[in-house]
Amino acid sequence: MQMDTWYFVDSGHCTPAINMALDEALMNWHRQGKIPPVIRFYGWKPAGLSVGYFQKVKGKIDLEGVQKHGYKLVRRQTGGRAVLHDNELTYSVIVSEDHKDMPASVKEAYLVLSKGLLKGFTNLGIQADFAIPDGKLDVAGSAVCFEEPSWYELIVDGKKAAGSAQTRKKGVILQHGSIPIDVDDMKLFDMFIYKNERIKERARKAFGDKAVAINQIREETVGFDETKAAFKDGFEKGLNIHLEPFELSEEQWQEVKQIAEERYETDDWNYSR
Repeated sequence: MQMDTWYFVDSGHCTPAINMALDEALMNWHRQGKIPPVIRFYGWKPAGLSVGYFQKVKGKIDLEGVQKHGYKLVRRQTGGRAVLHDNELTYSVIVSEDHKDMPASVKEAYLVLSKGLLKGFTNLGIQADFAIPDGKLDVAGSAVCFEEPSWYELIVDGKKAAGSAQTRKKGVILQHGSIPIDVDDMKLFDMFIYKNERIKERARKAFGDKAVAINQIREETVGFDETKAAFKDGFEKGLNIHLEPFELSEEQWQEVKQIAEERYETDDWNYSR
């Protein structure tokens, strides 16, 4: 079977606003036929708290906590709950809805794309599985993404190991997600508002039974670059594609910066819900 060639964008560590703007720009270029489907890997500098497209900030997110740790808040194009992006590998997949290998349903598309994640964990010597939730997820009870796995997200020993979100706009799928390498749950829970410290501490302690990071599983710790290499190979094998490195032109970077300035750096976008 002949492999499709997709672009691979290794954009390094960018600001939260630039990260979200680059995903949007890649969607636009793919929709316009300028580029093939894309896999993108990136980090965050400074670390960021991304909130879901529909998520309320007021009364849910502790903005003083975000500021205290030097993080930046940004609103995603995708739904779901807030994610703290610190020591992690973040991935994006941009592909047309009418691509021959993309199912029509969101849930089944998750399954196809998450095969790349599954292979990535395997490359790191980690036995991961697809989550198949029982009953209805508690999406209203918590503002924290990693407290519940959704369909076909990756779990290790029943704990969520990668969080993903998907949106479809004008014929193009964007799925992006967080693969934690290490997690500082003390800082994480400073990002959210609780009725009192007792409830906050109880939630923090329970979090360890619900989520896990790569270096909590492996005997030998790994860093960003080793994790990136494992998942790049994982996406190639899991999706049966060839990834061709793609470098943005200066003109394209200017377009990304303009999107960031006009949307993802504005209070109107980030705090409007």
